[in-house]
Amino acid sequence: MPNIKSAIKRVNVIEKKTLRNSMIKSEYKTATKNFEAAVLEGNKENAEMLFKNAVKKIDGACSKGIIKKNTASRKKSTLAKKLNTLV
Repeated sequence: MPNIKSAIKRVNVIEKKTLRNSMIKSEYKTATKNFEAAVLEGNKENAEMLFKNAVKKIDGACSKGIIKKNTASRKKSTLAKKLNTLV
């Protein structure tokens, strides 16, 4: 445990940021899983709606610096491929 006042503050700030980051990461993972479940069911309308939601969550995580730009692009591309398999 740090003794210096500024170090104590940094520990508190890092804890808050870690909680925020994990919350956002969990949101986009959940959105992705919901989309993939809809794809497995074969429900195209629901899958399209969930795809938009998942892309929005991934973009949000990317803009906040939780995942990198290329990672976000790769995840969105994989989801789009899965959506296009539904006909």
